Amino acid sequence: MKRSSWWRIPAAVVAVVVGLVLMAVIGSGLALHASLPRLEGEVAMAGLGASVEVERDAVGVPTIRGSNREDVARALGFIHAQERFFQMDLQRRRASGEMAEIFGPKAAGWDTKVRAHRLSEVALAAVAKEDAEGRALLHAYAEGVNAGLADLGERPFEYLLLQAKPRLWAPEDTVLVVLSMFLRLNPWGGERELGHAALADILPPKLFDFLVVQGTEFDAPMVGQAYETPVIPGPEVFDLRTAAPGGGGRAAPDDAPVPGSNGWALAGSRTEHGGAILASDMHLGLMVPNTWYRARLQWNDSSTGESWDVTGVTLAGTPFVIAGSNGRVAWSFTNSYGDWVDIVPIKPLGHRAYQGPHGPLEYERWTERIAVAGAEPIEAEFSRTVWGPVIGEDHHHRPVALRWTAHSPEAVGMGLSSLETAGDVKEALEVAAMIGMPPQNLMVADSSGNIGWTVAGRIPIRVGCGSGLEKDGEEGPCRWEGWLAAEDYPRILNPSSGQVWTANARVVGGEWLELLGDGGYALGARAGQIRDGLTVLTDASERDLLELQLDDRALFLRWWQELLVETLDLEAVEADVRRGELLEVVQGWSGRAGVDDAGYRMVRAFRVYVRPLVLDPLFKGCTEIEGPCGWELLGQREGPVRRLVGERPPHLLNPYFESWHDLLLAAADHVIGDFSSHGSSIADHPWGERNTVRIRHPLSSSLPGPFARYLDMAPVALPGDQHMPRVQGVSFGASERFVVSPGREAEGLFHMPCGQSAHPLSPHYRAGHQDWVEGRPTPFLPGPPEWSMELRPISD
Repeated sequence: MKRSSWWRIPAAVVAVVVGLVLMAVIGSGLALHASLPRLEGEVAMAGLGASVEVERDAVGVPTIRGSNREDVARALGFIHAQERFFQMDLQRRRASGEMAEIFGPKAAGWDTKVRAHRLSEVALAAVAKEDAEGRALLHAYAEGVNAGLADLGERPFEYLLLQAKPRLWAPEDTVLVVLSMFLRLNPWGGERELGHAALADILPPKLFDFLVVQGTEFDAPMVGQAYETPVIPGPEVFDLRTAAPGGGGRAAPDDAPVPGSNGWALAGSRTEHGGAILASDMHLGLMVPNTWYRARLQWNDSSTGESWDVTGVTLAGTPFVIAGSNGRVAWSFTNSYGDWVDIVPIKPLGHRAYQGPHGPLEYERWTERIAVAGAEPIEAEFSRTVWGPVIGEDHHHRPVALRWTAHSPEAVGMGLSSLETAGDVKEALEVAAMIGMPPQNLMVADSSGNIGWTVAGRIPIRVGCGSGLEKDGEEGPCRWEGWLAAEDYPRILNPSSGQVWTANARVVGGEWLELLGDGGYALGARAGQIRDGLTVLTDASERDLLELQLDDRALFLRWWQELLVETLDLEAVEADVRRGELLEVVQGWSGRAGVDDAGYRMVRAFRVYVRPLVLDPLFKGCTEIEGPCGWELLGQREGPVRRLVGERPPHLLNPYFESWHDLLLAAADHVIGDFSSHGSSIADHPWGERNTVRIRHPLSSSLPGPFARYLDMAPVALPGDQHMPRVQGVSFGASERFVVSPGREAEGLFHMPCGQSAHPLSPHYRAGHQDWVEGRPTPFLPGPPEWSMELRPISD
């Protein structure tokens, strides 16, 4: 065999090659270091009215002091650009449909789907509709962002890896960042409406009403009562005893994470110091860097002579404190899940026209050219109706259009600055209606001890609308008639209970619910646990509310634990020794979603396996449906499942089984099979093995392992789950937690995942992350300054 002859290369050539490699490594290192954010020194910036001081504490939280709000916005833009520009860029690209320009063909599908909504045009129109003050703020922020980019010694490191160049920031890009939150928080694909319409066609009406419920006994609204799960329909409606036996089980789908949050407030009459306290933990997908960037903004208002001091979390790409406290009012949000989307079937009239509300209309048609990194551009064609873009077909193969609040510039403008300067709860509730954001539950507390709730964001006046497909074409029962007036918004001010709470479940009933609609409320178990946890508190402190935020008690699963113990009776255990092991583990559970608790994991898995065994036969008609259809679409399915398992009607038993007990035992055996294979013991599989949190950088999956680990947060097993206050999944959970009493910010508490900076060489890349991991409180306000920077006007 002929030997390799690489060693015969002349020594001089080898030296040159080695030198070039070393130069490349050194050059990359120098470039990476040059892209670090500036922490100290002086920077001359155009547009400033006066100098702005920026101080950072040990974990990188800036305090920005300026003479007016525009200057502070410029400075915040400068810092956002240096610390988080790639994150900002991704958010505007998500909304504009320009992800493939960076990530290549794998992102082209997303871009094509988003381009149908023409959100870039919405953003431009929203900026044009802003008043002079709003436009000035957007322009000042954009100028600050571009100055921050220009001041870096090298483009942000992500662009070095991608061999791409960052694009300058424009005022409309800030609106695109807001629109990216609409994409994260609203069900804009229409799957729920399309699925409900399909179920209405394949299920008998009484069975549909039993399964597709608006709420259950778990509901914990602040106004109105919990719903009762309907009575099980009789065999004359639906009888599985005449159906052919199906399978005995399938890979059971888990509960999908629900974008949302916890938020609540206690009135001053309920706290130890007499001040109202607000608690916020907003649940989102977890990533590096974190969604939020902490900041403290201080400025003077020349028109009123007032000074403002606002601390909280900002969203990189926007100039506002999204949630926080200004010393007089503290505020935060949770996703409201009102009905902000309607699907309208279209009656085509040939290829070019369709039946409009009052007669034939022509489609608006256009072509989008989508740039794709490493490939040829893609051209995609779209059609639009008076209701919105055509997004696909329903199960009858009719084209459908989507009507969504995000299509209206009026609904996506600014307005958050009005919360930054609200003087009390009443004012905050009044200005909430004009905030341009995905409609959210707004919780507020003020320095006089008052608390309140409303919905922030524009609410459409939907007349005659349901939560499924609306009537097609001609004058149908559902129509939008403008926007709800601010004075007509539902509001709660100082309830007699001294507490307000929201957790993505239904908050109100009656006429208020008719205004908000039902866009897919979360099950009320988490909200109920929060409500009950607040109710028992007297003389509450900030730490008491943090303890409730970290509550991982599995109250929701107690019913399932008792059911599993009952199922594993003596006869069952004698038939299979492994069932005895499962019984022992389940009986010894802690009643919490603890990382070391195998019992919790087994009970949870039992519930997951029972659901398809119970529900699949009832939804068998979905196998004939193209498109969304199935029980997985039903957010309130827990009520019907528990009623079926509790009452065990023979006519709705899965025909594969001879009894309901056999069905439950089969689910238990599925659990045993999952956790005792290959000779392992059930007790060797605690919840932490499953709930190991992995917070990753968007580029790390494309890098070799050592480099990926350098960008990602270290994997860690954490307590918590979905149906409890401490919401925690593998890549989903609290994106921040803070507890604050306005006027007492120095006593407030805060922590969040990851760090302030998105640069891996920054001392602030992971700073503070371990506090979030351990649930450890740190101060709400920034600490003593460790770095100081001055932004000064350019002299004439």
